[in-house]
Amino acid sequence: MNILILCTGNSARSILLESIFMRLGEGRVRAFSAGSMPVGAVHPEALALLRQKSYPCKGLRSKSWDEFATPDAPHMDMVITVCGNAKGESCPRWPGAPLRGHWGIGDPAQITGSPAATKAAFRVAFDVLEARAKAWLALDFERMDSDERQHHINRIGAASLVM
Repeated sequence: MNILILCTGNSARSILLESIFMRLGEGRVRAFSAGSMPVGAVHPEALALLRQKSYPCKGLRSKSWDEFATPDAPHMDMVITVCGNAKGESCPRWPGAPLRGHWGIGDPAQITGSPAATKAAFRVAFDVLEARAKAWLALDFERMDSDERQHHINRIGAASLVM
């Protein structure tokens, strides 16, 4: 299953979830991330946290969602938005009409203040996204029809996950 994770800047949340899915997906999923207005660089705190937790960082980069709307792009089975802006934006038409879901979470890259506050915001975002990825991966989604998959995508996005 190919999963595209979207956020406006593609520097923090979408990058975190891409890495989480790549590690925990164990060959069941391939994850990609992109943004409608990519900032052009992965947030240093996102990379530091992923490295600290031994999650993959190789190949992570801030990129446009246009890369995934071309005929030669990987076919996406699911598209997940992780920020409110991307949820409301007019997305390209993805080949194959993948399932869509919104797993919104606050942007840790927008935290102002001390470095400790920024680190804490990234840890919270990571924990919530990891819990959502684990909830998806705990399902036998390979055997589900698209209606059942869509139900679970929506349920996971709507769940209030307490860390």
